[in-house]
Order: sequence, then structure tokens, then C-alpha cells
Amino acid sequence: MYHYTTQLLFGEVWKREELAPRDRSLITLVALVASGQSAQLAGHIKLGLDNGVKPSEISALITHLAFYSGWPNAMSAVPVLEEVLDARDKQG
Repeated sequence: MYHYTTQLLFGEVWKREELAPRDRSLITLVALVASGQSAQLAGHIKLGLDNGVKPSEISALITHLAFYSGWPNAMSAVPVLEEVLDARDKQG
């Protein structure tokens, strides 16, 4: 799985030119929140921020998805976002 993740997913799929990295991050965050995959969310929030997604956009994404993918999925994503943003603030 590590090989597929590093070589295929991040080495090939994320490098395709059809979508900008920022757009890929938004899509990935939507998929993770909508499917309740909060264990994978922190890493992709960090990547999204690095790819130019604003914290306010991630917050709005989570709020919007609460109505489409279920309140529990969105509520599970909120503390993950807060933790990532708090850690970034502390790092400066």
C-alpha cells in the first residue's frame, strides 16, 4: 500500500495536469469528509493548505457538506481542522 500511495497516487495521479493541485485538494477533502474518513483528513488538510486552499474555504466546505453528506461526518471533521490549524498557528 505504501508503494501505491507514494508512487502511483502522489507520484502520478497528483501530478496530472488536468486538475491543479488546489482543485485536487478540494476534491479530496470533499470525498474524505463526505465519507467520514476523518483518520485521513489531517494530512489532506495540511496538503490542501500547502496547495493554496484557505482555512475559511475548508470550513465552508465542511459546513456545506453537513447538509449533503450528514451532520456526523461534518462534525467529525471540525476537530480535525481545528487541530491542524492550531498546530500551524503554533509553528508560526
